[in-house]
Amino acid sequence: MKKKIIIRFGDMMLKGRNIGFFIKRVRLHLINKLKDLEVNYEFTHDRIFIGFLNEDEAEIILRLHQIPGLYSFNVAYVSQPNIEDIISIGSQVLDIEADQEMMHLKIETRRHDKTFSLTSQEITQKIASPILKGAKRKYTVDVKNPEEILYIDLRQNVAYVYLKKIKGMGGYPYGTGGKGLVMMSGGFDSPVAAYLAMKQGIEVELYHFESTPMTPLESVQKVIDLAKILSEYTLTGTINLHLVPFAKIHEEILSKVFDSYIITVMRRMMYRLGERFSKRNKLLCLINGESVGQVASQTLQSMQVVEGVTRIPILRPLITYDKNDIIEISKKIKTYDISVQPFNDCCSIYVPKAPVTKPMEVYASKYEQTIDFEPLLKEAMENTLLIQISKDSDIILTNHGFTVKEAYSNMKKD
Repeated sequence: MKKKIIIRFGDMMLKGRNIGFFIKRVRLHLINKLKDLEVNYEFTHDRIFIGFLNEDEAEIILRLHQIPGLYSFNVAYVSQPNIEDIISIGSQVLDIEADQEMMHLKIETRRHDKTFSLTSQEITQKIASPILKGAKRKYTVDVKNPEEILYIDLRQNVAYVYLKKIKGMGGYPYGTGGKGLVMMSGGFDSPVAAYLAMKQGIEVELYHFESTPMTPLESVQKVIDLAKILSEYTLTGTINLHLVPFAKIHEEILSKVFDSYIITVMRRMMYRLGERFSKRNKLLCLINGESVGQVASQTLQSMQVVEGVTRIPILRPLITYDKNDIIEISKKIKTYDISVQPFNDCCSIYVPKAPVTKPMEVYASKYEQTIDFEPLLKEAMENTLLIQISKDSDIILTNHGFTVKEAYSNMKKD
């Protein structure tokens, strides 16, 4: 049987006069995402219909899950817009798509073509019994609490019959929310925060503080591998990863700052760098993976002191999530297996035994005054390395040296 995929929009439909801009953007993303497959499109004001080769169905569904702004979609079977064909197709769809345990069923008709001689309710009444009789299994009609709904979508010159709706990413089309900078580590939290920001339409760039050779090069490789996954959610299929050389600043902090304030001062330096980079590159916000109370540096008091050195908006998509929620999302988007690898970066190595949970601005500033940090920040900005990442990027720094600078240079030569 011939099939099509029907795509629906969610919150975008609330955009009023601006809806055209949002739909145009998500259509562009869709076309880019499927450009190597043999597909065709029909666009309406609230739907996208995709014709495809049956052998590409699983791949198309996988890619649709990576496009922000798609609320839901389904694989629909194409029928002639007449009662006899709808009945025949409907019975076959139940045989193919219905779960073996599913017994309680509702049939629902939506008549978009108002020229059809029967109303939606009349169509349902006419087709329901023959569809159920034609199916190989027996079903119980339950219009109040059905386990599944068999939909008949009747349009001009065609009808679509389908059983299951597939939930998409939701949110808004990529890039419609402006640009932001993700403070990216190799842990569970920041990749999930990046994903949730992209889901809401924010175009992101990744900003990673690397302290090689104090930290292993494998910690940077983790970030590169995570960036490859995140690139699949972007409009172009690529994402910018900025590797910030943080080792000199890191060493100064470790040698001159009181132990319990090391993390506080370190994060204040990171925020200074992130804000300056964002302003230089016209990015509108910083994004991180902080969640209230998850670790000592993520109490409200700590957040207030750390972000006190900036004026740029700070977005925290995970602010109320617990760790189990974050891990579940990381598994869903396939970052878990990378994040779980045991290689420490500068935020997780040399952690104080008793980091302060309620830092005070006056003490953080006092300890910072022992460091001549402005030249160090300037040097880090000037030597930040940009790598454009895609899912097909073949970048393995660990084969080429012990520091990012050395390894990337050697890799380019090879």
